[in-house]
Amino acid sequence: MTKILVTGAVGQIGSELTMELRERYGNENVVAGVHRTQPEGELKDSGPHETVDCTDTEQIKRVVEKYNIDTIYHLAAILSAVAEEKPHLAWKVNIDGLYNVLEVAREFDCAVFTPSSIGAFGKSTPLDNTPQDTIQRPSTMYGVTKVSGELLCDYYYKRFGVDTRGLRYPGIISNVTLPGGGTTDYAVEIYYEAIKNGKYTCNLKKGTFLDMMYMPDAIKGAIDLMEADGNSLTHRNAFNVTAMSFEPEMIAESIKKFIPEFTMDYDVDPVKQEIADSWPNKMDDSAARQEWGWDPQYDLDAMTKDMIKVLRKRLK
Repeated sequence: MTKILVTGAVGQIGSELTMELRERYGNENVVAGVHRTQPEGELKDSGPHETVDCTDTEQIKRVVEKYNIDTIYHLAAILSAVAEEKPHLAWKVNIDGLYNVLEVAREFDCAVFTPSSIGAFGKSTPLDNTPQDTIQRPSTMYGVTKVSGELLCDYYYKRFGVDTRGLRYPGIISNVTLPGGGTTDYAVEIYYEAIKNGKYTCNLKKGTFLDMMYMPDAIKGAIDLMEADGNSLTHRNAFNVTAMSFEPEMIAESIKKFIPEFTMDYDVDPVKQEIADSWPNKMDDSAARQEWGWDPQYDLDAMTKDMIKVLRKRLK
């Protein structure tokens, strides 16, 4: 990787990934691709940014040509809860947009990283220790686009030789950027509310286990995979990765270790609950560990300690 484009660069993952890539490869070598929301602060000032609507092939081509891009981290997407409200938009962005990126990558010989998700699974998938290779019958538009995206990336690698790679991300928890319409958003919001108000109303029911990951591990995983020797990769796309699995009571108890007065109650969102119930409790990520050395650094308490430390400085 020498010249990198990040689409969705102001999103939850993109904003932090862009800054880490600039730190590693040089500010001038990493282009922040943005759409409606413009970058601010350090993201704007530290390196180049360009308007990149992934549904506009010519826009993508223009930026790739202008900067001699050889690697695209394609993160622009409509997330799970929003995708259920706007399924046509989700297909347009998540699939048509990915197709456009892959076509440009084929023409200009770019490597492509595209994240998939635990949303690619469904109720008929084994929910505990979900295998790397298993049945995938999602019941949401988000999940449908993620499975389709996995297959599309596999096709472009096998048919055209495009170096496509990707991770099946669990819920991502960040202390920098607020989430944008995902089912696992509660696991970010709870920290903000714990510090600001000392209480939180959870929209998923007690006992709802989901895979989760702290943002530093999510960023590390994406870069480690793209830097891995391609000859060592059997799967290439859609690697299961996880760092921890917990349900709402467990994250509440972790927070109470640092904020003893914290309380939580419930007001379940039926749409988000139905989506969460169709996702794995815990994935088996042994393929990622074996093929390219996946090794997360944060467990629940380590993440909670860091989240509270950072957010206390920012919010008070």
